[in-house]
Amino acid sequence: MPSPDQNPRIPCLAMDPECSQQLPALCAVLTDPRQPVTDDTCLEKLLDWFKSITEAGSSLLLLQENPCLVELLFHVLKPQNLSSRVLSFLLRLAGVFASQENCFQYLQQGELLPQLFGEAGPRGGTAWTAPTVRSGWMQGLRSLAQHPSALPFLANCGAVDTIFSLQGDSSLFVASAAGQLLVHILGLSMQGPSEKHPSPQACDWPASAQKIVGHIEESLCATATPQVTQALNALTTTFGHCHSPWTQALWVRLSPHVASLLEKDPIPAAHSLVDLLLSVARSPVLSSDCGLWETLAQTLSRLNPAQAGPLAMGILTLQDCPQALRAQALGILLQPLACVLKAAVQAPRSPGLLDGTEGDSVAVDTLLSSRSACAGLLCRTLAHLELLQPLLQRPAPWPQAPMLWAVVTILRFCNGSASPASDVGGHLCAILAGCVRVQQAALDFLGTLSQEPGPQELVTLVFAILLEYLTSPDSSPTVLKKAFQASLKWFLSSPTTPGCCDLDPCTQLFLGDLFPVLQKRLCSPCWEVRDSSLEFLTQMVQHWGGQAGFRLALHTSEVPELAVQLLRDPESYVRASAVTTAGQLSSWGLYAAPPSPEHPGGQQDSLLTELLHILTTDSEGFPRRAVMQVFTEWLRDSHVDVAKDTERFVARVLQVASRDLDWEVRAQALELALVFLAQTLGPPSSCCPYAVATPEAVPPGLLPEALQPLCRVRLFEFVFRALFDCDRPVAQKSCDLLLFLRARATPCSSLQEAGGSPDMASVQAALQRWQAGEQGQPLGNLEPQAVMAVLRSVDLEGLRGALAESSDHVEKSPQSLLQDLLAMVGVLGKNEADCY
Repeated sequence: MPSPDQNPRIPCLAMDPECSQQLPALCAVLTDPRQPVTDDTCLEKLLDWFKSITEAGSSLLLLQENPCLVELLFHVLKPQNLSSRVLSFLLRLAGVFASQENCFQYLQQGELLPQLFGEAGPRGGTAWTAPTVRSGWMQGLRSLAQHPSALPFLANCGAVDTIFSLQGDSSLFVASAAGQLLVHILGLSMQGPSEKHPSPQACDWPASAQKIVGHIEESLCATATPQVTQALNALTTTFGHCHSPWTQALWVRLSPHVASLLEKDPIPAAHSLVDLLLSVARSPVLSSDCGLWETLAQTLSRLNPAQAGPLAMGILTLQDCPQALRAQALGILLQPLACVLKAAVQAPRSPGLLDGTEGDSVAVDTLLSSRSACAGLLCRTLAHLELLQPLLQRPAPWPQAPMLWAVVTILRFCNGSASPASDVGGHLCAILAGCVRVQQAALDFLGTLSQEPGPQELVTLVFAILLEYLTSPDSSPTVLKKAFQASLKWFLSSPTTPGCCDLDPCTQLFLGDLFPVLQKRLCSPCWEVRDSSLEFLTQMVQHWGGQAGFRLALHTSEVPELAVQLLRDPESYVRASAVTTAGQLSSWGLYAAPPSPEHPGGQQDSLLTELLHILTTDSEGFPRRAVMQVFTEWLRDSHVDVAKDTERFVARVLQVASRDLDWEVRAQALELALVFLAQTLGPPSSCCPYAVATPEAVPPGLLPEALQPLCRVRLFEFVFRALFDCDRPVAQKSCDLLLFLRARATPCSSLQEAGGSPDMASVQAALQRWQAGEQGQPLGNLEPQAVMAVLRSVDLEGLRGALAESSDHVEKSPQSLLQDLLAMVGVLGKNEADCY
């Protein structure tokens, strides 16, 4: 073997001299049992640092220039009481260094690696009882096994046998890592000539691969379910990550053993078997195997409904699946819904859902076995169908109408309104009564089914069951929220009346029944119900505020008045939702609060005053944020009352927001300032509001006049102060706004001559005070010339770059990390620790 000096040197990532000087002290700390390192986070960061160095350069050169690192690894073999976390760290570190082949050979010279990972190391001592050490041992081997030289090493030190045993480790993390490491070694051993067209016969495979595949074969034939599970999981990982030709030979060899599992009763490790078969079916190398489709069909017929559901779902999402298998999978998936339909009197006998379904008795047994089993099966079925609904490759024809009937029937069983047709129906009534979990899943799927509403009688049926749930006092807050969401989806999918843009008669009728229910819910003692009701009303107004039928139904109810009353709700979440709702009502001219002596200006002015009062006095941040969002939308949409005196409105809002302690309120105020800026100078020419490269400039002669409104509302004082805000998102938004403004304005001679004016000097002095953290006096009225001169003098690009850096970029440095580790055990002198 060549000496290290004969190996070509890869340029090493330069280590900071200060770090290199501190390495010996660090190594001494790590190996001193009297000074235990208790911070796992620092060790993880230290390992990441070494990884970054070796990935960018030569780990061999790193060890040669820092021999203390090799001495550090040798300490693992000494009889001392190193902590399990340090042992784990050193094993992983050794693997990181040995991942490069020349460094692997260098560490082999002194027999260091065989001792670290063989019986002479932690594997043969009492430290092995700690899961952390076992995990570190495997992670070290995982890093090391990157080149062919590692394979004989793993065989000689007995690592593969140890990995076999760790597959059944009591620690789930260790067991999982063992399976993944086994797959990695199998893939590494099959690289090279054997990778292209290997024979299924084991004699043609490399020795390491033969040993691993033989172990998997034995495990598949074992009588103990845990061993079968380990083998299936290892194969699932293999076929999921490896798509080389040798995986086809592996499947040809092992598929008979997998198929034999279906002959056992019960089938061992059924969930792991499903994962394996789907992994094989998704592999581009194996999906053309005709025997695979037969195995999938056989598996579907042998599993019970709870086990077969995920397999059926996976089959239906495959691209190149035989039609017969897809039909079988859909039938399996629909079995629970078919049982529900058969159990109810008023449910139709729909051939599209019931004919051809097999194993109904098994599905019935599962449904009736217990409340948890029934709820679990129905929820999984509904979730699977909800995922299939929007897919292009879903089965055709898609049984839309039968599924709608089934979901409505499930909801009726849950609320007790279904009429059972048999003993099965009676049991379902008892099992599903008040089952919130099933109600939520059914309402979610019902909302998804709105994408294809179907005939009018079904739409009427859907609105009827939704109204039952919205009206029922037994509906929990979460179920009620789901019912509101489903109702909104069905509203949006409702067809319009031919020849007009108004609501269809069925939807109009439902609205008439809905608003009295909404009135009741807005007065609920439960704040979650009031909040959900307001959110639903807001969304309805957003979509239907311009429809005459909707406006009429809303005006004939007390809903607007009740919604506005919730602006003073004791719960802050409700107040925030009420602010949003009132803003929407006002935008559509639906705000119905009567004029009062306190607000003689009229209805809309009273809301504006009310929202300003909330922004000024509310103790919680959520309502104030909602007010700022409403004000921004009002300004953007030229709301009638904002348009009366836009400058006065903007000035008042910025004045209040500038004093707010909530950074999100201040950030939203900057958004409002940007809207006003764009309306004053013209909209941005880019789709990004903060793009500074392409906006059209204002003609020089018009610039002073264009900036006057911005000066009058004191926008620049607010934005300049925000530039040095203690909350970085606010400062970033302010910086972007000023960059946009500077690019929007064309420099001209009259503005450049204002560079030495008293106005500019006072602004610059104020900026320096604000940057230093002082509040200072207000700037007062500014002239456009001073503003633009300051904009040119401030290094906004540099400030934006500084704000883009993470707040802990200094503390993330290697020097800081080493200082922290040394400071924990008192190696550094006083005041040398980098505390953060």
